[in-house]
Amino acid sequence: MSDLTLHHAHPWDVSPEEAVRIQEQLARHVREHPLSVPVRTVGGVDVGVKDNCSRAAVVVVSYPSLQVVYWATEEMPTPFPYVPGLLSFREIPVILRALARLPALPDVLLCDAQGKAHPRGLGLASHLGVLLDHPTVGCAKRRLVGVHPPVPDGRGAWVPLTREGKVIGAVVRTRPGVKPVYVSVGHRVTLEEAVRLVLDTALRYRLPEPIRLAHRLSQQGVLETGLL
Repeated sequence: MSDLTLHHAHPWDVSPEEAVRIQEQLARHVREHPLSVPVRTVGGVDVGVKDNCSRAAVVVVSYPSLQVVYWATEEMPTPFPYVPGLLSFREIPVILRALARLPALPDVLLCDAQGKAHPRGLGLASHLGVLLDHPTVGCAKRRLVGVHPPVPDGRGAWVPLTREGKVIGAVVRTRPGVKPVYVSVGHRVTLEEAVRLVLDTALRYRLPEPIRLAHRLSQQGVLETGLL
């Protein structure tokens, strides 16, 4: 199991108002810079919630071959109500438990969530990245904030997602004729690297393969750890 060291640790049992203040403080620690090591493994993270039980799944694949190398799941009572913009307080506690079951953290984590493209600049991907001080990418199915021009229909096309004149992410077409995804820096990557990783791992479906596999695993309700 990996030894998770948390940076800027904080309480999770807080009010929505206090959660907003924590987000505002942690957003100052988000870093956007090139990856410091070659990417050999990529992890996908997803959480499913049913009957007030949250199940997190992490699936790690080799890069660029996308072969599954290990995975882990974990569950716990859902610790925080559903509040728009505060998803990380609802899901990160169980994600951390699942990550702790892995033999090692992957080089980059792809999250089915926002990174910097968030009202306070700290979506789940950025929150998780800052806590772990580890490269993360947000790849969300829906937009929280920002505006963008139409995205050309070809695979690989993307346009900037902006807010108040600043680029906060990219709207990326992973498949022709299918809705785009919203990609943003989580922590310790550049937006260009984030877009490339999403496109390199989303070869057949709208979502990157590690996230798609993690979603399937999170819905199964089975606690397990696997190593190939």
